[in-house]
Amino acid sequence: MKPSFWFRLDLWARRLTPVGLTLLLLIVNIIPFQVPGFARVVPLFALIAVHHWATYQPELMPAYAVFAVGVLQDMLSGVPLGLNTLVFLAVYGAVVWQRRFFVGKSFAITWLGFAVVGAGAMVASWILMSAFHLTLVDPRALLYQYLLTLGFFPLLAWGFLRWQQAFLKAD
Repeated sequence: MKPSFWFRLDLWARRLTPVGLTLLLLIVNIIPFQVPGFARVVPLFALIAVHHWATYQPELMPAYAVFAVGVLQDMLSGVPLGLNTLVFLAVYGAVVWQRRFFVGKSFAITWLGFAVVGAGAMVASWILMSAFHLTLVDPRALLYQYLLTLGFFPLLAWGFLRWQQAFLKAD
């Protein structure tokens, strides 16, 4: 028996939620706040989402979706086109490559893994930004951005896990 239209639509919508949530976080990421200098250190919520979905549901967040998220992040945040795209794809590749290590481990191990991968992502961003500007960019803003991103990781990871249990378990 062929599944009904509504069942297929529901399944399709559930499968799009990781990309949709990542895009939503990307939009939240670029909302201008009236805090001087905050735009330079705003946490990379999309990086947390890429890491989480690459760890737990990589089939729902394929590499081409990560590419699109990275390009959109670059265009909306005003950084050189391709910077976040390369960084997000590198994070995605590293996490998918090592996902067997992360799946089933405690949250502390997952957070530590994100800390290592996130540090590598920030160093890569700094190198790419410095190469683009042909000078060494002050790394303090990226350090603060990394620390804020690392601080927001538990909250977003908890939300993603709850979402996964509530909406993606039926798949």
